[in-house]
Amino acid sequence: MSLEQHSTDLRKNFFKEPTDIRIAVIGLGYVGLPLAVEFAKKYKVVGFDISESRITELNNNYDRTLEVESDLLKQVNRINNASAGLFCSSDLEHLKDCNFFIVTVPTPVDKNNRPDLLPLYKASETVGKVLKTGDVVVYESTVYPGVTEDECVPLLEKFSGLTYNKDFYAGYSPERINPGDKEHTVAKILKVTSGSTADAATYIDKVYNSVITAGTYKASSIKVAEAAKVIENSQRDINIAFVNELSKIFNKLGIDTNEVLEAAATKWNFLKFKPGLVGGHCIGVDPYYLAQKAQELGYHPEIILAGRRLNDEMGIYIAQEIVRLMINKDIRVKNANILILGFTFKENCPDVRNTRVIDIVNELKTYNTNISVYDPWAKPNEVLHEYGFSTLNDLEVVKQSKYDGIILAVSHAEFKGLDISGIKTANGVVYDVKGFFDKDIVDARL
Repeated sequence: MSLEQHSTDLRKNFFKEPTDIRIAVIGLGYVGLPLAVEFAKKYKVVGFDISESRITELNNNYDRTLEVESDLLKQVNRINNASAGLFCSSDLEHLKDCNFFIVTVPTPVDKNNRPDLLPLYKASETVGKVLKTGDVVVYESTVYPGVTEDECVPLLEKFSGLTYNKDFYAGYSPERINPGDKEHTVAKILKVTSGSTADAATYIDKVYNSVITAGTYKASSIKVAEAAKVIENSQRDINIAFVNELSKIFNKLGIDTNEVLEAAATKWNFLKFKPGLVGGHCIGVDPYYLAQKAQELGYHPEIILAGRRLNDEMGIYIAQEIVRLMINKDIRVKNANILILGFTFKENCPDVRNTRVIDIVNELKTYNTNISVYDPWAKPNEVLHEYGFSTLNDLEVVKQSKYDGIILAVSHAEFKGLDISGIKTANGVVYDVKGFFDKDIVDARL
């Protein structure tokens, strides 16, 4: 058989209708687990993670991220369903029978805000060791344009001994998971897909479209799909930076920013972004990936980095504002008791990754204040491991003290009925970052 005939036969066999698909999802965090569960409703899925404790919890139908309910995990458990379902493992052997690999590992930045691709490299090495002729590898992790084909594919080739776009194919489908959002779940969010060839792109799109009820959008190339991901969150970052700057200006003018935004939003095309802390694994990180690539090409991105600087400084600004308010009320700042409500990066979610509330904590420490952080969602042991101190998750413990300053940093639903007057000193200061409380019970809002 000629090489040309072999390649033709391979493509015919490879780009079949998505029926005999055995999916592997590499990385079972906030992105990977919901995706694996969704695919497991229709296909055989192996969920792979290097954390053995995570695997044990999932096989016992418990998701510590609270993204997937125990009943749903039990429902898709492979033991209960021979034709489909999810099996979670940290053993490489269990990946060998899979033929459609999806990589969903985190892509953070280091202490200097430079992209850290090590988890992606390790995941590519893992997949490469089990990759076979006719397999597909799709990346969902946030990257700058070019990472999939320039950084990851060479590793797949190296560890598999196979040739790209001859023996195996690749694709990129940016994740759009919104942690804690029970309305916009993975199947209800339109999915961008792409592939390394036209046939591969069509095939990958069909696989995703078979489970994504919101539908799919097939991008023209992998690089286009990668770029779309980073600009989605960079755009939000810049818009939030704009209203954060407005809040500083309006504060000096004695104007309530939230009231200004309400008035401006009466125009049909006004974008109603709100000021606040910008953290988490997406908006606070993705712009740095785009900026890194731009700088490698000799272009300095003015607006992107200016927005990042402004948003990264908001925690310090908030801490300094409450100190100013306390001084104006003749409250002694040194050794003052300050309560911060909320520590996760967003409301009604246990995710503490890249939370910018830590910036408030660190700045207040420079004033030698006594800081308590109450968050019913954050796990104290995770906060201790990541940030070196423990949060409180028992309201009764919080009620045992009176606070000279209170900062509402995260708008968890549990805070709505909180009796602020019962836990603050007679002239204590309340600063509302989120515009969450009634205006008449706070001293200032961001």
